[in-house]
Amino acid sequence: MRIIIATDAWFPQTNGVVTTLNKTANILRESGNTILVINPEYFKTLPMPTYPEIRLSLFPGRKVKQLISEFAPDAIHIATEGPIGFATRAYCLRNNFPFTTSYHTQYPEYVRLRIPIPVALTYRLLKWFHHPAVRTMVPTESQCEKLVSRNFEHVLVWTRGVDTELFRPLGIKKGKHQQPVFIYVGRVAVEKNLEAFLSLDLPGRKIIVGDGPDRQRLKNRYPDTVFTGYQYGEQLAKTIAMADVFVFPSKTDTFGLVMLEAMACGLPIAAFPVTGPKDVVINGVTGILNQELSVAANQALELDRTRPRSYALNHSWHHSTESFFNYLAPRQSVCHPQSVQHL
Repeated sequence: MRIIIATDAWFPQTNGVVTTLNKTANILRESGNTILVINPEYFKTLPMPTYPEIRLSLFPGRKVKQLISEFAPDAIHIATEGPIGFATRAYCLRNNFPFTTSYHTQYPEYVRLRIPIPVALTYRLLKWFHHPAVRTMVPTESQCEKLVSRNFEHVLVWTRGVDTELFRPLGIKKGKHQQPVFIYVGRVAVEKNLEAFLSLDLPGRKIIVGDGPDRQRLKNRYPDTVFTGYQYGEQLAKTIAMADVFVFPSKTDTFGLVMLEAMACGLPIAAFPVTGPKDVVINGVTGILNQELSVAANQALELDRTRPRSYALNHSWHHSTESFFNYLAPRQSVCHPQSVQHL
């Protein structure tokens, strides 16, 4: 099948959305599909205000129309609610082309943290955006329930996966008196609520892996914390595996893919009991969820580290991609090049 994925989030951005879309596209290609990812590389861009790492495509409508017309897709999926997403949506509606969408980010809550725009107003815009889609895919059951409670329609769960060959335990036993290491991986930005972690009085060291607009400010305010910047591949997997607890302080994520990666490395999770963590973490088994993050972090130190790894082994990218493939809305009946079971 010929599939277009339209996304405003793409490399060189480093986040769960980019990882998910890239893994999905690659597995679809490996199984015989032809994939076009319409992304900001095709357009002139400018940096997003307050978040220059994100590039906003300028006037993408004409180019989007050209790319879709030349590619002649069987199915179109719109992954983000940015300029490319809006342009692709407009094309589909003008040409009576059915499409699916996904909801990766809690934009209303993110926007409210940066600009005094009412959450209800942003949700109204997002509901308008997703309403014409045949299906809107979300990463967790609780996120599905949240959108349904706001009268979104045709919402279903497209779960996530993890590379358990890359992210794996190191098998190194720490000395009895060695101080524990608490780690966070992800964007260093206000919506990640990092000060809830950095301000904790915990035994041992804190490590922040990642970058973003708040990095320098937080580095100055918390000089005892190690800020590594971005890491990738084996280096990232090794850094995670050398820690003891993965602390995830965000209250606005829809999933938190890094939690699965940490669990694959054998780390228990410490987080708040909110959307994302409560869908990924088995409380008391693969991590601790508590309104007091310090309690969660300290109790997570006592958990059996084989349990998070076992949980992660049951979440493959192939299973995730099967769900995505089955949820697509082809324009007309097409012969799939293979059974979805072989994705």
